[in-house]
Amino acid sequence: MIATSTTDFDPAEVAVPWKILHDAGLSVCFATDTGKVGSADPIMLSGQGFGFFKRVLMADKNAQLAYQQLQADAAFQNPISYEQINAKDFDGLILPGGHAKGMIPYLQSEVLQFVIADFFAANKPVGAICHGVVAVARTTNPKTGKSVLHGRKTTSLQNRQELLAHKITKKKMGDYFLTYPEITVEDEVIAALASREDFIYGPNPMFRDSPKNLKPGFTVQDGNYLSARWPGDAHSFGHQFLKMIKTTHS
Repeated sequence: MIATSTTDFDPAEVAVPWKILHDAGLSVCFATDTGKVGSADPIMLSGQGFGFFKRVLMADKNAQLAYQQLQADAAFQNPISYEQINAKDFDGLILPGGHAKGMIPYLQSEVLQFVIADFFAANKPVGAICHGVVAVARTTNPKTGKSVLHGRKTTSLQNRQELLAHKITKKKMGDYFLTYPEITVEDEVIAALASREDFIYGPNPMFRDSPKNLKPGFTVQDGNYLSARWPGDAHSFGHQFLKMIKTTHS
């Protein structure tokens, strides 16, 4: 199961893991907050407004191709709503990111948070990348009253990435790269953890991974939970999540 926003999700963080799972023969279902067909952030697909930084910031060719293939997928074209997700019916849950304002209903959905809690309670694989980690951080463990990430290790989009993207685009695009101008992804995620040391930064996120080169990618796995930082980790994230799914069936 891949849960997305109805609009503005990051194309790489949805399409690349989907393609990896789909090509491995897995059946991948989709859910959106409205139950309507989702669509990726158009700016991440076109690079409009990014100026000199277009090639660095927008979705790369691998993500563009994967997204084109995703749009022809019957399951993607027929999503369910968050209310219809039952953890018993699925082997795992992927929570992609995206930063444009259309992500806010996804990040703030209490229904989705209950779903996430159910997957954690069932000890089924949960994978979150970039802003998707915020949705997990906001999910309460009903047994402890704390975040399901409290006591776990994780990564996410980092301040050095989020604030730099904002700095180099704010003149033309304002707060486009800041979903919540009052708090960064990294700061909110760290606030949910038991210790600041449980936030793992990994190597400098300068280069993207690819189907033929997973080395630049970085993920953190803690039990049934997998996290990654940005679209540049999407291939590594997808392959590691696939391994987790296979392990549950071995």
